[in-house]
Amino acid sequence: MNRLVMGVVVALLFVAVSPIAVKASGWTGNVNLKAGAKALDEDDWEPLEDQNEIGADIDFRMVDWPVSVTVALYGSAQKKEISGMDVEGKTGELRIGIKKIWEPDPSMRPFVGGGIAFISAENEWVNEYLSPLQLKVSDDGQGTGLWVSGGVFWTIKECFNLGFELGLSSVDVTLFNQEKKAGGAHAALLLGYHW
Repeated sequence: MNRLVMGVVVALLFVAVSPIAVKASGWTGNVNLKAGAKALDEDDWEPLEDQNEIGADIDFRMVDWPVSVTVALYGSAQKKEISGMDVEGKTGELRIGIKKIWEPDPSMRPFVGGGIAFISAENEWVNEYLSPLQLKVSDDGQGTGLWVSGGVFWTIKECFNLGFELGLSSVDVTLFNQEKKAGGAHAALLLGYHW
């Protein structure tokens, strides 16, 4: 299934980089890059609960559709040193869903969206003094859940997007034989292209 999902993402990104052909066929949409933060559950992730996050998403629709189809990829990570141990937490998030984008004026575009989230998470502990001996403990897990988000962006010169987004994802994974929440609260600035 992961190959199928990645194939869909690659195909959609290919369409996104061909805006002239897409626009001529009656399609409209956005490709946005995002940078921000993801707040994970403190009980499950301390001291790695506040992670930096980057992502990219694409949304598209025929001009007469009421909502857009959206696909997004996000990655978050945080690394710290604690008592001679390098600890690192990471999550990867694939979102598929729908998004409603309003256009109250030629440049302002508030939006809300939601759908299914597929998340992989990893937690790793490495003893830095014994790292040549590969003294490392790590585990990873995957899960499926839901996501919702909303925000606003402004389209400048009819094609450049600038704005922000807030969201929540809810997915449980198993790490070290314990169920942990790998979704969280997301906040990001976005920069992108509209066609």
